[in-house]
Amino acid sequence: MLSKPFMTTQEIAKLLKVRESTVRSWIHGQDLRAVKLGREFRIAVKDLEVFLNAHATCLPDGHDDGETG
Repeated sequence: MLSKPFMTTQEIAKLLKVRESTVRSWIHGQDLRAVKLGREFRIAVKDLEVFLNAHATCLPDGHDDGETG
């Protein structure tokens, strides 16, 4: 899906079709792991994938989070 090892907040915002301020709020709220380089944040692709999986409405195997059995 993603080929670059690190992405900017602007790249993530564009990819997910959200505002850059939303991405920064995820970072400041410690929902999305990021590295601060100077005044800018960089997010590892693997950390973005973890974030997206944690906020998915169903598990990767296709079952809902609340489903049992």
